[in-house]
Amino acid sequence: MRTIPASELIINDDGSIFHLHLRPEQLADTVILVGDPGRVALVAEHFETRECEVSNREFNTVTGTYKGKRMTVLSTGIGIGNIDISVTELDALANVDFATRQEKAEKRRLTLVRLGTSGAIQPDIQVGEQVFSRTSVGFDGLLNYYKGRNEVCDLAIEQAFMKHTGWNELLPKPYFIDADKELFEHFRDVTREGITIAAPGFYAPQGRWVRLEPQDVHLNEKIESFDYEGRRITNFEMEGSALAGLAALMGHRAATICTIIAQRVALDACTDYKPFVRKMIRTALDKLAALN
Repeated sequence: MRTIPASELIINDDGSIFHLHLRPEQLADTVILVGDPGRVALVAEHFETRECEVSNREFNTVTGTYKGKRMTVLSTGIGIGNIDISVTELDALANVDFATRQEKAEKRRLTLVRLGTSGAIQPDIQVGEQVFSRTSVGFDGLLNYYKGRNEVCDLAIEQAFMKHTGWNELLPKPYFIDADKELFEHFRDVTREGITIAAPGFYAPQGRWVRLEPQDVHLNEKIESFDYEGRRITNFEMEGSALAGLAALMGHRAATICTIIAQRVALDACTDYKPFVRKMIRTALDKLAALN
C-alpha cells in the first residue's frame, strides 16, 4: 500500500491538514461549500450547536448541527484551483490515516453541496431562481490532469459541444460531468435543472468585455444556442465542474446549486442579492437535514 509522502500531503504540527487547518474529527459527513468566507456565517447562524470554528486564509469552517444533523460549512474562495485544494483535503481528512499516511481500507463517503451565485444565459431564467447543475461543464481543464477523467465524463456531449462552438484548440478541452443522481432527485422539487459552465475566470472566460476583447466574441451566442437532446446550457459560475468531477473520481456525492443574480442575455445584474442567497441557504439546509 502506498505511503503518501509529506510533500504530497502536508500535515501541520497540530495534526490539521495544510490549507483548511482542519483535523479529521472536525469534519462532518455533510459539507456545505460556499465561495464567500462571509457566507459561512449566513449558514452557521442556523446551526443549533457549534463544535468548532476554524479559519485560515479564505478557508473558514464551522461544524455544528442543524435539526440534529451534523454538518460542516466551508468557504472555498473563488475559482477552480481552490476547489482542487478543498475537495482533495476534505477527502484526505475522511479517507487517509494521518498516522500511517495511507488510505483507509474502509472509505467514508461525503456529501458535498456547493451553494453559489451565478449568471443566467437563457432569457427565461429569472434573477432569484435556484439552478441545480445537473451537469457541469469545465472550461478550466482541471479534471484533464486526473487519471480516470474519461470514465466519469459524458464524452458524447463533449464532442457535440466542441463541434457546435468550433472550439479553439488553444483552450483547455471542456469536460461535462453529472452531479450525483441521488442529490439531483432529492433537490428536484425546489430547484430548476440546468447545465452549468464553470469558467476559469470572471471576465473573458465568461464572455465579458471590459477593455480586453475575448478571443471569440461570439462564443456566448454559440453556447446559448447549443441544444443536446432537448437540454440547454443555462448559466455560468466558477467552481462546480471540479467539485462534481473530483467527487465522482473519489466516490463522494456532490452537487452545485446557484442562485441567479445576473441575467446575461438581458444585460442586467442584481447587487442586492442577499435575500435570494438566504432563501437558498434555508432551503438547502432543510433538504440536507432530511437526506439519508
